[in-house]
Amino acid sequence: MTDLTIGILALGGMFALMLLRTPVAFAMLITGFFGIWVVEGLRRAGAILFTETYSSVANYNLIVLPMFVLLGNIASEAGFSRALYDAAHAWVGRFRGGLASASVIGCAAFSAVSGSSVATAVTIGKVALPEMKRLGYADGLSTGAIAAGGTLGFLIPPSTGFVLYAILTEESIGRLFMAGILPGLLMMLMFIAAIWLVTLRRPESGPAGEAKPFAQRIRLFLTAAPLISVIVVSIGGIYIGAFTPVEASGIGAALTALLALGTRALSLTGFAKAVSETVRTSAMLYMIVVGANVLNPFLALTGIPSVLGEGLTGLGLGPFGTLAVILLSYVVLGMFLDGLAMLVITVPIYYPIILALGFDPIWFGVVAVIVIEMGMITPPVGLNVFVVRSVAENVAMRTVFSGVTPFLLAMIVTLLLIIAFPQIALFIPNSMFG
Repeated sequence: MTDLTIGILALGGMFALMLLRTPVAFAMLITGFFGIWVVEGLRRAGAILFTETYSSVANYNLIVLPMFVLLGNIASEAGFSRALYDAAHAWVGRFRGGLASASVIGCAAFSAVSGSSVATAVTIGKVALPEMKRLGYADGLSTGAIAAGGTLGFLIPPSTGFVLYAILTEESIGRLFMAGILPGLLMMLMFIAAIWLVTLRRPESGPAGEAKPFAQRIRLFLTAAPLISVIVVSIGGIYIGAFTPVEASGIGAALTALLALGTRALSLTGFAKAVSETVRTSAMLYMIVVGANVLNPFLALTGIPSVLGEGLTGLGLGPFGTLAVILLSYVVLGMFLDGLAMLVITVPIYYPIILALGFDPIWFGVVAVIVIEMGMITPPVGLNVFVVRSVAENVAMRTVFSGVTPFLLAMIVTLLLIIAFPQIALFIPNSMFG
């Protein structure tokens, strides 16, 4: 049996483990370890397991993950997400579909502190869905806006997806963070445009809210200003070169903790809960990195990435045709796998192909993250849809999936624009480094 055949069988076994609900980190770890054992022996497999485990968790750049996760958990426990939503509601709530638009804006703002799609959808959903229900919003529009808005947490920095992509490819975390800003804002605007079109066609689905006095709008904005200032300091500091992404994550988490405890918005019990949740989430993310770093040497040994690259090149589709095939594979995988699983499994395989085709790896990171985001709101997995459904218990699953359709189309338009005009993603990172 050739090494390539062993690799293909092992990947099949890994997907089978995932379908049996084995955590993705352990599915990769098991596949990588036993695969190397079969190909090169137990001694080599044990050496890679120990060295890759240590080098993974000792990676200084990975500190970004627990720090930004802590920042988001503290902000959520302290109720800062409510302030972000209330401020957005005050300014756009008076328009048709305004509460749905405010939810999307709230998701975008909270994404800048959470870095998690699921956390964003849950946090803003708990605040916004009851209010939209009270004002008579259609269930499809309200749940669809939250499920789609939550995906911004995977694109707008600090994104866990970008951190893992950077670790797997050894690209700059700072450049990836900056590359996600304009695409994230563009997608937010596309979501708002989708809401406008839906309410234009069916005005009763998103009735306009009460217009708030200008003084009240300013007051609500000032209430949200402290957290907004943390976002500006941490992300803006990276842009101007005042500190690295790792330093920005620590500064952001510290400022948010001081803000929450200093204003008594967060009790010590709430702080302990935020820390506990951060430990659990960080342990999961670290294990995913460990599993990926054990799986990658096995893939290299079997030659799967090079064979796949040669196969795609041999199709004669050209760079953009090959890119289309890669993106379609993400769409298919998104029907069965969650976003992080897709990222850590495919990036080691596709990254060399992207470089060989002459595409910018930072730009591809943004494109890949957007396509993976689509999988978060498409059946049958649609993780964000299930999350929103758990908050909106009386809404049928098919209603939520139907509600996300306009937003999925908005994501496709955003993706096509970024493919056609790569500078949307590359302008800010390129301006940072000249």
